[in-house]
Amino acid sequence: MSPVELSHSRTFPTTVEAAFDLVLPMPLTQLFARRYVAIPPITRVDQDGTWGVLGQQRTIRTSDGGSMRETLTTLERPHRFGYEIDAITGPNKALVAGVRGMWTFAEAGTGVEITWAWSITPTRVGALLMPVFGRLWQGYARQGMEEIEKAVRA
Repeated sequence: MSPVELSHSRTFPTTVEAAFDLVLPMPLTQLFARRYVAIPPITRVDQDGTWGVLGQQRTIRTSDGGSMRETLTTLERPHRFGYEIDAITGPNKALVAGVRGMWTFAEAGTGVEITWAWSITPTRVGALLMPVFGRLWQGYARQGMEEIEKAVRA
């Protein structure tokens, strides 16, 4: 299956360095605490230490009983960090075989543009549903950016 590319960007009134240092270790249970239609919130993350060591892995658990393993694969402070998601269980297992994710941070006027991107490898069934999933993901990403805005303003 060909990967499906999704991304969502937003500009914030802070520096590239401050944004990177805020987002990288931000608890996923805070960043993705709200359901967006069929995409469940993250309820627990099993990891050792603070997130931010290349090669580090953690298990993400969602409110629908699903889980996934995330591995930090790219770490280029303060411009980007990336990860891979695999070992997906629960309802999303039927849709998604794997994900490559990337957060990027770029100067934008007097602030920073943060972009969250996913390259999804869908299952055969998931490929049929990706147009709908992509629209839902955009709403989920928007909610995540709202949580970043709250943290920037705090």
